[in-house]
Amino acid sequence: MAINVINGFPSVPQIKGVPGKSSGKSSAVSSGTSFESIFKAKTEENAGLKVSKHANERLFKRNIDLSDEQWERLESGVKKAEMKGIKESLIMVDDVAFIVNVGNNTVITAVDESEDRVFTNIDGAVIV
Repeated sequence: MAINVINGFPSVPQIKGVPGKSSGKSSAVSSGTSFESIFKAKTEENAGLKVSKHANERLFKRNIDLSDEQWERLESGVKKAEMKGIKESLIMVDDVAFIVNVGNNTVITAVDESEDRVFTNIDGAVIV
């Protein structure tokens, strides 16, 4: 059977009828791996706390360096905020305040002791 290629692609009925060609099903489906398990694995790969561009600039500008232990405490604070249903949290780690979008798992900004410490648009605070 001849396959007519239009715009660089053969039609689905042509592919299905050609021996040795893909049936159109993905290898994940044919191997028994569900979309849910693939999605969950990919989500877990990207599950770490992220730092927004704005927060990264603030950390650099304010010369704020976190130790591994402080970073772990920040992540722990985010998890506590999530368990309490907080959406936008102030998280204090030593003398540094972080505003975190808990749903996106993203640090929005960081403020150290040299800045004014007035925070708006938060619905909870965690001190770790």
